[in-house]
Amino acid sequence: MDVPNDALQPESSTSSTVRALKDITFGSIAGMVSKVFEHPFDLTKVRLQSQVLDSTARFTGPLDCLYKTWKFEGVKGLYRGLPAPVVGAMAENASLFMSYRAFQRMIRRTTGRQEPEQLPLPLLCAAAAGAGAVTSFALTPIELVKCKMQVQMLVSPASAATSLPGPISVLTSVVRTTGLRGLWLGHTGTLIRETGGTAAWFGTKEYAAKKLLQRRARLDPSHPDIRTLHLTPLESAIAGAFAGASFNLVLFPADTVKSAIQTEEELRPQHAGNGGPRPTFLGTFKAMYRAQGIRGLYAGCGITVARSIPSSAIIFVIYDELNKHFG
Repeated sequence: MDVPNDALQPESSTSSTVRALKDITFGSIAGMVSKVFEHPFDLTKVRLQSQVLDSTARFTGPLDCLYKTWKFEGVKGLYRGLPAPVVGAMAENASLFMSYRAFQRMIRRTTGRQEPEQLPLPLLCAAAAGAGAVTSFALTPIELVKCKMQVQMLVSPASAATSLPGPISVLTSVVRTTGLRGLWLGHTGTLIRETGGTAAWFGTKEYAAKKLLQRRARLDPSHPDIRTLHLTPLESAIAGAFAGASFNLVLFPADTVKSAIQTEEELRPQHAGNGGPRPTFLGTFKAMYRAQGIRGLYAGCGITVARSIPSSAIIFVIYDELNKHFG
């Protein structure tokens, strides 16, 4: 990551607090902007994932899903459920960047490594995995609301959009019917995805950024030490693009299972109702594999990777530039 020069000095408790607030602010802004860009593609992914266990598929693929959503629901339909993921993206990225730096400090204290020394890539991935695990707890309830809202029109296509419940109504309905514990339905999938995916996300970003800075240092002999260099916006975008692809390719089936669990009550009430046990991660995984095999577990993966490349590039360009100028 493009680390500001002041971060190379030992941090006091006050500077650590200021640094954390900056990470929260910069991460929130980056997450909000990227989510507005990617939401129609995320909606498509969730709808494709949620139909794996259906006897009859509603959509033949991502383009068909996008077209039918636009045709029958309009532009508003493409952004259905947007408030929840915007809040989620702000919370997710703020938590990721803040926790990632915090876990790096923890690893430095544990291993005795001083701040100017760059942590090896395996330790950076370990810090990123810890950040992802922490973030998953805040992210699961937000994703639960988002997924439920994104399949609303599939359940009641004849209903006017104004009659469909909003995010607060969906949230209160979950709490009323299942209690606070119900907000973490599908958390196992989120935990697996965020832990492994975030390790791949930050790890790929760090590796690509280092290679890009080393390349620039070779081309410019006046800057032989890459620690004196900042990533350019283009370099941040390239490194972020690779990071976005790696995040989704690593553990995509975990996300597919999570989406199926979180939308089962709406799309397959005969399975979710009657006071039966809540769906489990392993049980849903097996059912989806029996239904469509590996192909079903990767439903929506193509469009997800395609949108995550520019989305992740946007996140890191915004974060790195804000960090460069205000960090």
